[in-house]
Amino acid sequence: MRGIGPRWDAVACDDAAAGRLAEALGVPLIVARLLCQRGLDDPAGAARFLKPSIDHLHDPLLLADMGAAVDRILGAIARRERIAVHGDYDVDGITSTVILRRALELLGADVVHFIPERFKDGYGLQPASIERLHADGVALVVSVDCGIRGADAARRARELGVDLIVTDHHEPDVALPPAVAVINPKRHDCRYPDKNLAGVGVALKLVQALGRKSGREGWLPGFMKIAAIGTLADVVPLVGENRVIAKLGLDLLSRGPHKIGLRALLDVAGLTGKTIDSYHVSFMIAPRVNAAGRMSTPDIATRLFLASDETLGDQVRALAQQLDGENVKRQAEEAEILAAAKKLVQSDPDIGARAVLVVAADGWHRGVIGIVASKLVDAFHRPAIVLSVEDGVAQGSCRSIPAFDMLGALERCAPLLLRFGGHRQAAGLALDRSRIRELRAAVNAVADEQLGPEDLMPRLRVDGGLAFRGITGGVAAGVAALAPFGAGNPRPVFAARGVEIVDGPRKLKERHLKMALKQDGRIFRAVAWRAAERCDELAARRGALDVAFSLDQNQYNGETYVELTLADVRATDA
Repeated sequence: MRGIGPRWDAVACDDAAAGRLAEALGVPLIVARLLCQRGLDDPAGAARFLKPSIDHLHDPLLLADMGAAVDRILGAIARRERIAVHGDYDVDGITSTVILRRALELLGADVVHFIPERFKDGYGLQPASIERLHADGVALVVSVDCGIRGADAARRARELGVDLIVTDHHEPDVALPPAVAVINPKRHDCRYPDKNLAGVGVALKLVQALGRKSGREGWLPGFMKIAAIGTLADVVPLVGENRVIAKLGLDLLSRGPHKIGLRALLDVAGLTGKTIDSYHVSFMIAPRVNAAGRMSTPDIATRLFLASDETLGDQVRALAQQLDGENVKRQAEEAEILAAAKKLVQSDPDIGARAVLVVAADGWHRGVIGIVASKLVDAFHRPAIVLSVEDGVAQGSCRSIPAFDMLGALERCAPLLLRFGGHRQAAGLALDRSRIRELRAAVNAVADEQLGPEDLMPRLRVDGGLAFRGITGGVAAGVAALAPFGAGNPRPVFAARGVEIVDGPRKLKERHLKMALKQDGRIFRAVAWRAAERCDELAARRGALDVAFSLDQNQYNGETYVELTLADVRATDA
C-alpha cells in the first residue's frame, strides 16, 4: 500500500455469463465473476482450473525435438556415457538441475551437474564450461533453463565431440544453437500448446517423456514439489500447465513427507507443519535458494535439494543455515543499493525525469541488482535498468512494466551492448561503461515511442465491489480455490465503500499496520503491509474510507477466520 495511491481500475465482467457459470459449477456468484474475468467462462475450462490434475498435462512429445532428446539420453544411459546437467544459478535453474539429475540417477545414468557461478563463470551456457565438462569425461550435456542463445558453446561442443541437448524457456535468437535437440516451447516452429512454461517446467516435460519411454510414468508426482518452487519463483503466468505444476506441487509441499534436504529448508524458513502457499515460496523459500547464487555459490542450494541420506542430518542442517545466512547478507546489500539507487532517481533529472530509469554505480553487488530493479519498478512504476560497473564493464539487470517490452527495446539498442537476453519483463545485459549515457538515451527513445502518461500511472486492479455483509466463510473459501495467485492469475482485490477504522491503526514491526474495520455493523481485522508511513494519516481520518482489499483465511486455536489484507485506502470522496 503506497502513500500516493494508485488509480483503481475496475475489471469488467459479463454478469449474465457469470450467473450461468455460477449455476453450472455450484459456486458463489462472486467466484464465478472472478473466473469470467480471467477468461474462464466455459464451465469445463473453469472446472479444470479449479481442480487441476496431473492428467491435464500435455503430451511432452508435442515439444519439438523431444523425441530426439529422449532417444539420445536413453542411449547414453545404456552405453554408460557420462551425462552432465548444466543449469543456471537462479531458483528456476537450480530446481531444473535437481529434478533432471534426480530423474537420470533413477534411470541408472552416470550423471553429474554443473551450475555456473555468477561472478566466476558468467551467465548461461559458455564455451569454457563445455571445455571443462569435456575434460571431465562428459559425452552428453543437457542444459536446463539456459542455452537457447548459446550458439558459441554449441559450436564448441560440436568441435570437441560432445553432444548437446538444450532445454530452455527464454526467447530464442533468430537461429537456434546447433545441437542434437533444442527443446523450448518458444521456438517459432514449435506447436506446443503451452508457451509459458518456466525452465523447470520444460525440464519436467523432459522427465515426463523419459518416464513414459522407460515405463516409469508413476514417477512424475514425485518431481512436482521442486518444480512448483521453480515455477512460482520464476513469476511465469500461473495458468495452463504452470497452474497444474504449482497447485499440485504446493499441495505436496504442504502434505509431505519430504527428503531431509527439503525438510531442512522448510524448517529454516519457519514453514515446518504449515500449509504452504505461493506467498511462502515467493518470499520465504525462493529468496533463500536465490541467495546462494547471488551471494556465493548456487551449489549450496543444489546440494541441499539433492540431499536424501538421513544419516547426514548435521551436514544438511548446516547447509540450510548457510543459505539462511547468505539471505541475511543479501537483504543488507539490497537495502543499501536500493537506497542509493532511489537517491539517484530523485536527485538527478537526467535519470528521474525519464520513462526508463537507468542507474549505475561502481561496485554494486551484481547478485542483488535484479531485486533492486524490481523494487524501483514497484516504487516508481517505470521500467528500470540497474548497472554495476567493474573493470570498465557495466553489467545490468532490467525489469519492466506490462506495457513495455524490455527485451524488444534491448534488441533495438543491440549495437551498444556486449550481450543481452531474457524476457519481455526481465532481462540482463552488459556494455562498456563509456556507453551508459548512450544506452539511457537509446532505451528512452524506444520508450518515448511506445509509452504514454497513462502507462506510467500506478494502477490497482479491482475485481469488483464486496460489502462486508457479503464476506462469508464460503466466499473466502471459494476465492481461495482460485489460488495459487501470481502472474496471469492475480490475487483478487475487492472494494468496499464507507468503511471506518474502529481499532488502530497500530504499527506492526515498525513497517506494517494492523487495524479493525467496520461497515454496516460488521467488523473485520485488517493488515496493511509496508504501510507504516501512513499511520498518522489513517489515524486522523478514521471514517468515510474506501478500502481495496483481498481476503485471507487464517487459523487460531483451531478456528478459521477471515482477515482482510489492504491494498489501498482512500477517502470516500477521493
